[in-house]
This record gives sequence, structure tokens and C-alpha cells, in this order.
Amino acid sequence: MSNNAGIVHSLKDGQKYMNVWPMRKELNPLFPEQRIIKATRFGIKVMPAIAAISVLTQMAFDNYDAMPQAAIMALFALSLPVQGMWWLGNRANTQLPPALAGWYRELHQKIVESGFALEPVKAQPRYKELAQILNRAFRQLDKTALERWF
Repeated sequence: MSNNAGIVHSLKDGQKYMNVWPMRKELNPLFPEQRIIKATRFGIKVMPAIAAISVLTQMAFDNYDAMPQAAIMALFALSLPVQGMWWLGNRANTQLPPALAGWYRELHQKIVESGFALEPVKAQPRYKELAQILNRAFRQLDKTALERWF
């Protein structure tokens, strides 16, 4: 696989991970995902406009000498949400450290014990599997079952 295909794959994984990660205040002190997801979503909405304004402003004032700087500024603005998506894609595919892997297994077990069907527990879980389990836990387990962890 070429490096470009790896980047595209990482960006796609980042988008999926962004949609799966539960946006819950209980997770804020433990994981940076929510802050990065919010910043990335904000960047996706705002940065194209900033990029366009930086170039169009120079054109409107006939300041073509500043056009190279405006173009660099536009490219930088457009790269910010891409960087967030890339980080999320890499994070999604990162193997969990042992403590989080144990937590993943405990949550998986608790959901299964509650009578909900899940795919089998992963031997080497990654952050994307943790995100899926957390999402299911918040949706399907009652507050008393979650109190132990939060």
C-alpha cells in the first residue's frame, strides 16, 4: 500500500471514529477525543471560509504581492481539520494499553451479561473497539451499572 493510500485510509478511519466515539462528559478527563472531535468538526465548518477569505481579501484590495502568503494561509487553514481527522484515524487503530484493554473486556462482559448481543471480544482491542463498547454501554446499560466506572 502506498503512503497516500495509508493517509486516505487513516482519514476515513478518523471520520468513522469521530462518528462512533461517545461524546460524554464522563469521558472528558480520561480521553482527548472529545476535544479533538469538536475542534475537527469546527475546522470542517469554518476553515474553508477562512481559506477563501484570506485569498479573496487580497484580490479585493488588488494586493497581489501578498497572494503567496494568502495562499499559504489558506492551505494551512484547510490542513487543520485534515490533521484532526488523521490523528483520529491513527488513534482509532492504536492498540489499547493493558489497563484500557482490561476495561474494554469488563464493559464487554457487562453488556453481554445484560442480555445484549455483541461481536466476540477482541484479543488485541484498539481504540475503535473501545469507542464501540463505550457507545453501547452508554446506550444500553443503566446508570447503576455504569457507576462503577464513572
